[in-house]
Amino acid sequence: MDPDAVSSTSRVPHGGCEDDRLVDFSANTNPRRPPGSAMAYEAAFGVTSRYPADDYAEYRIAAAEYVDCDPKQVVPTAGGLAALRLAFGVTVDSGETVVLPEPSFGEYDREVRLQGGVPVPVAHDELLSVDPTEHAAVVVCNPNNPTGEAYPPTDLRAFLRRCREAGTVLVADEAFLDFTEFPSLAGEDGVVVARSLTKMFGMPGLRAGFAVATGGILDRLERARPTWGLSAPAADVGEFCMRQSSFVAETRDRVAKERARMRDALDDDYGVSPSDAPFLLLDVGDRDVDAVLAHARERGLSLRDARTFPGLDSHVRVAVRLPEENDRLIDALLDA
Repeated sequence: MDPDAVSSTSRVPHGGCEDDRLVDFSANTNPRRPPGSAMAYEAAFGVTSRYPADDYAEYRIAAAEYVDCDPKQVVPTAGGLAALRLAFGVTVDSGETVVLPEPSFGEYDREVRLQGGVPVPVAHDELLSVDPTEHAAVVVCNPNNPTGEAYPPTDLRAFLRRCREAGTVLVADEAFLDFTEFPSLAGEDGVVVARSLTKMFGMPGLRAGFAVATGGILDRLERARPTWGLSAPAADVGEFCMRQSSFVAETRDRVAKERARMRDALDDDYGVSPSDAPFLLLDVGDRDVDAVLAHARERGLSLRDARTFPGLDSHVRVAVRLPEENDRLIDALLDA
């Protein structure tokens, strides 16, 4: 991290509602958790009296099976954002440029700046046409947040080959990829994959994730990662969750069906962006965004104000939740 860059870097707005009286459509986390995860958490409390084993062997094995890579390529982190910070920390020097999708997750810009790097924003749907030469890294968010589209796997791998030829690291944020059937880039040379367990397993407070890399990049990640960087409960619960394949499959199916149903219901009244993710980006058109947010709140619903993303001045983002909750959202939006 570049000490001179810290003072000019600010916090980034996010979704998430602290009012438990509201149904939270502002955060893209699963409203359900794997059965048995609470028991796994309770069982892990007994080991908190000692330091966790820093090799995190079982967690690495579970993560490797989850994304289909070698366990030795997995680097445990306290969430996907910690994986991103670690990735930028070992690939970006002060003054180097990093290509970022726009609009997208605001933490990319912040984390690159904290390293003293220079963000170069590019429209998210034009990112794979960028010449990676002369850049330290290129970031892809797959599927992209807040727009929701996933990149075609063949196009993404072709772009990765171009990055390898240029000696440019591809940082792939796959926080929402497990809601799709698309393959991960985990285990490919020249890429750092960042994964989060927050979204699929509905545990943003657990702070569990991992990075995946190979070769020299992997060696740097391993050397730089914090000792005991993942708590024992997070490691144990994360391992348990990543082995719940039926839960993942059922969640994917529910989200796909509900997303399509929500899109069909709202498409005549709102501009609904195509999405492969557990959320939809809505253009409210001539409506006032503040009025839409306030109306939803009066109905007991919290939406994400998407105007904090560059280029989105008439948008809200809504999570895909449970059918009965989604019905309430549809009714409220059609009445706004």
